[in-house]
Amino acid sequence: MAFAVPGSVRLRYAVTGQSRGQAWTFGGELRWRHDGEQYEARLAYSSPLLPSRTQHSTGRITAEGLAPKRFSDKGRSEQATHFERESGHLVFSSNAPQVPLLPGAQDRLSVFIQLASMLAAAPAKFPAGTGITLQTAGVRDAEPWLFTVEGDESLELPGGTVATRKLVRNPRREYDIRVELWLGTAMDYVPVRIRLTQPNGDFVDQQWASTDRS
Repeated sequence: MAFAVPGSVRLRYAVTGQSRGQAWTFGGELRWRHDGEQYEARLAYSSPLLPSRTQHSTGRITAEGLAPKRFSDKGRSEQATHFERESGHLVFSSNAPQVPLLPGAQDRLSVFIQLASMLAAAPAKFPAGTGITLQTAGVRDAEPWLFTVEGDESLELPGGTVATRKLVRNPRREYDIRVELWLGTAMDYVPVRIRLTQPNGDFVDQQWASTDRS
């Protein structure tokens, strides 16, 4: 399979959400950097009224796309996941049980760039209805996430009108989150909108506002 990894970029988002019936807005920024061999992705949310949160993924760029080495999620405290390729396991700092590391595995941040790289390289191979399954690791567990390509949409975002291709990960179990991902087809397929919805209806919706090349 071919991959076309997006160039280094800084994407800023307008973010809205709902938690326990309370609506809020804040800013978000995704910094994506690579030199063709190593990559770093950092997604940060910040608000004067809410605790900040940062997800961070580092690893290598290979013939199979992104190969994460470490993923962390930091709010009030930080937890991390290590991709131990020599032993073939995912190791969690939370002391959760190790799980086997499957080929093509991603974390909850790198998965969006991996999907972007796959679709950018050969968009015709991913028409509506196509399914893409990737083992996706959080900081306590990992499971196969099945993304289904829904089709092309034109979005009115804070940064302007954007042509996109939408993918959805639907919940398989009662406590799974629903993931909706829109990739900018004229923007190297970078994620221009990501909406995460919890089973209770709480959500985070980040929408592209501006871009800086870095």
